[in-house]
Parts: sequence; structure tokens; C-alpha cells
Amino acid sequence: MSIETLKERLPDYAKDLKLNLSSLANDITLSPQQLAGTFVASAIASRNADVTRAIVAEYESVLSPQALTAAKAAAAIMGLNNIYYRFVHMVEGDYAHMPARLRMNVIGRPGVEKLDFELWSLAVSAINGCGMCVESHEKVVREGGLSAEQVQTAVRVAATVHAVAATLDGAAALGDHPAAG
Repeated sequence: MSIETLKERLPDYAKDLKLNLSSLANDITLSPQQLAGTFVASAIASRNADVTRAIVAEYESVLSPQALTAAKAAAAIMGLNNIYYRFVHMVEGDYAHMPARLRMNVIGRPGVEKLDFELWSLAVSAINGCGMCVESHEKVVREGGLSAEQVQTAVRVAATVHAVAATLDGAAALGDHPAAG
């Protein structure tokens, strides 16, 4: 499976998603590793097996084994952190001053450049809707030298991949096929 396969599977009413997927797959704002890792981490965070398989197949040759593992790890650890810190932020009070007491070792040693891992974590945090995490990761990547345009590209990838996953899930549930638009 590939990004082209995903585009073919999208119903006609999701034409904008097809166009966004195409343009983002060819984006040059991010380094090839940053772009590929953002796609992979976003696909995993979007929780659609077909989207994940297609995107990993598309980008695994761009990423070193360590970078592929790091992109997967970003999705995994943000799956944990985004829920925990969203709770802390929503409830406030004592929880903000308590240690999380959750293991997060991969954040300190992700196996790739810290900036890339933070960018992937930002994309996943955007998908998972953790404002506190989005703010934290955005600050780190901007201070690390990424431009607003680069950050926006990563979030555009996350938004598009998530929308593709949701649309394919909805289309499957409704029996919509690409020609049915």
C-alpha cells in the first residue's frame, strides 16, 4: 500500500484530502527525515491500520531503522503524555504540582535528533488535542531553530493524515466507495 493507494480509496467527497495528501507528500519545507517521521507518527496516532501501513510503506525507505523506531516511539509516548497532561491542564489544582510518575525515558534518548523527535511529538499532540503538550513542543522546536512555516507544515501533515484516517473509517462504516462520492 502507498499514499497513492490511500488517495484512490478516498471517496470523491474527500477530494481536498487527496490534494492535500499529494502536496504534503512532496513538501520541501521539512527535511526528508522530518517529513517522513511526521507522516509516520501522525499515521500511528490516527489509529487507522490501513493508513498506518500505507504511510509506513511509503516512508520506511526514507527513514533509518532508528528514525522509524523514533517516529513510532513519538506516537507511543505522546499517546500516554497527551492524555495525562490534558487531564492535568483541564483539572489544574494539585495535579500540576505532582510528579507524573510515568516513565518517559524515550523523550530524553529518542535515537534521532531531539528536534526531529520533538517535531513528531508536536504533530501527535495536535492530533490528540493536548494544548499543554502542543505549546511545550512548539516552544522547543521553535527555540531549536525551526521556522513557523516548518511547524505549520508538520501540523498540516498531522491534520491531513488524521482526516484521511477518519474519512476512510467513516466511508467503511457507511459503505462509501471512491466512485460513490
